[in-house]
Amino acid sequence: MAIHKIKFFACRESRYLAEQIVRSYGQELGDSSVLEFSDGEFQPAYNESIRGCTVFIVQSTFPPAENLMELLLMIDAAHRASAYRVIAVIPYFGWARQDRKDRPRVSIGAKLVANLLRAAGVDRIMTMDLHADQIQGFFDIPVDHLYASGIFAPYIQSLKSENLVIAAPDMGGVKRANAYASYLKTPMVICHKQREKANVIGHMTVIGEVEGKDVIVIDDMIDTAGTITKAADMMKEKGAATVRAVVTHPVLSGPAYDRINRSALKEIIVTDTISLKKDADTSKFTVLSVADIFADVINRVYNYQEISSRFIF
Repeated sequence: MAIHKIKFFACRESRYLAEQIVRSYGQELGDSSVLEFSDGEFQPAYNESIRGCTVFIVQSTFPPAENLMELLLMIDAAHRASAYRVIAVIPYFGWARQDRKDRPRVSIGAKLVANLLRAAGVDRIMTMDLHADQIQGFFDIPVDHLYASGIFAPYIQSLKSENLVIAAPDMGGVKRANAYASYLKTPMVICHKQREKANVIGHMTVIGEVEGKDVIVIDDMIDTAGTITKAADMMKEKGAATVRAVVTHPVLSGPAYDRINRSALKEIIVTDTISLKKDADTSKFTVLSVADIFADVINRVYNYQEISSRFIF
């Protein structure tokens, strides 16, 4: 059993989720604050002793970049305050789309973020549904890669559809969609898309039969919603009975909310790794919390227990 006291802290943009995680764990969130300067600079601080503690810091690193910077500063502060271990709980790992050089003279942002986190003094990373599995290899420290399938699969089963089809929104999502299709014992279709440029879809076709089917599109994240809404509209035109989307990380930038509300999507099921905008129309959204998953895995990691049995696939 672990002998070092455990403490939880949150950066500002993920405090809502951190509060749910610690409630599920059975503990209270630690006291921290952020001093803000007039020029935009800020300085996080711990308002209680963390010497010799195992410290968990919760923060999703979605835009703006200040969210990542705040996490780095919190890690550095914990390290300098003599914490025994510093574990970053990053439900949504931002910059993950930059996992390779897909064209000349570009950065590999995911690797850079991994280096920054390690330089700040983090000892372990806990995240969920990475955009690319190989990002785990960018770290020289343990990475606990959690999966939202544990809450998504039961929800899909609760729909009790007899004509269910799982869809991959693009070729990159085939592995993820196939895992759901295999577990749920359903057929799978693939949307093949060609991009004109980032966030802009040029042409899309569906490989597979969707007529009369209840289609579930599976993806790890949704940004401008161009891919998923175009796929939903196209499958509806091809005779699909209903089209839903199951997406872990609701980034939802630019025209995303409007596109979703105008699209053929009947429902979009997301997690709370990123909070939805309070002033947006979210009538088509169903939010499932990942707090219990993180709380359970945190307990297992803290007590040096295995975590693989926690996930169904």
